[in-house]
Amino acid sequence: MAEIKLTQLSHGGGCGCKIAPAVLQSILSDVREKQVFPALLVGSETCDDAAVYQLNATQAIVATTDFFMPIVDDAFDFGRIAATNALSDIYAMGATPIMALAIVGMPVNVLPVEVIRNILDGGESVCRDAGIPLAGGHSIDSPEPIYGLVALGVVHPDQLKRNSGAREGDVLILGKGLGIGILAQAMKKGLLDEAGYRELIDTTTRLNKVGSQLAALDGVHALTDVTGFGLLGHLLEICRGAGLTAALNMEDIPVLSCARPFAQQGIGPGAIERNQASFGMDVEFGPGIADWQQRLLADPQTSGGLLVSVDASLADEVLALFARAGFGQAAIIGRLCEGPATVRVA
Repeated sequence: MAEIKLTQLSHGGGCGCKIAPAVLQSILSDVREKQVFPALLVGSETCDDAAVYQLNATQAIVATTDFFMPIVDDAFDFGRIAATNALSDIYAMGATPIMALAIVGMPVNVLPVEVIRNILDGGESVCRDAGIPLAGGHSIDSPEPIYGLVALGVVHPDQLKRNSGAREGDVLILGKGLGIGILAQAMKKGLLDEAGYRELIDTTTRLNKVGSQLAALDGVHALTDVTGFGLLGHLLEICRGAGLTAALNMEDIPVLSCARPFAQQGIGPGAIERNQASFGMDVEFGPGIADWQQRLLADPQTSGGLLVSVDASLADEVLALFARAGFGQAAIIGRLCEGPATVRVA
């Protein structure tokens, strides 16, 4: 039987499948009167990574769902990436995951049972690494492969980290290098070597567990993860939530080593242009920022790094937490200052 390439069975892959920010905003722009639930601490009214419902004085449930089509051809790796990406939203709220459910849509007349099983095994392996049960789920027969998780976590209400609490003077720390979407596109074009593939898998399957530790730091004012809208899109959500300007230093932004040459060649997914069209008017680039660098900042990240807005006095402590957790590329990339909700890149 011929080798089955999962990425050829879908029109997109990973977080590059996300609906473009401008289109999503248009879809959700119809303001309707909603019933008020006092215990719902975070709902759909904001751009946070998960919903949060308070149970009592010391516990709140964090709930999210995330799924997508294949970003790689290997079934086990696809399952791992999708599960890691889904759990990231729990960590991005400062919470600790407790359980997950699988979301499975497969073309059952196309994919052999063993391939589907390998996808599920990949997701289960990540849940084991996170120390949680994969307790069930739901499956359908669909024309394109889809996999992801419903993820549940817990957090103390006082330690909940939203993406809107940033303060003037905070420094911005990014936990993983950029370029995931670019590497995935290079793979689809047959340009990615073994070293590049390993870098892609290593970064997309590294759980952002450090988010649970960041929850205990009062000086961490805002937290999110960088996924389908790219660094600029998710940073703008922080800026809009706080009413502040972000000033980035391009030279300080970590980039995956194998992704840099592909970025310089203009290789990348179509979601880059969709992201740029959605938020480009709120970004100001300095004269020295090349076109490939601008595109890199809009590259959709699948299972990307945490983006932290933290008091400058705690920056070294946060970087040390990242280092101990194995995030060797974590770096200070800029700071927040007074001004309109925009991003300046120098």
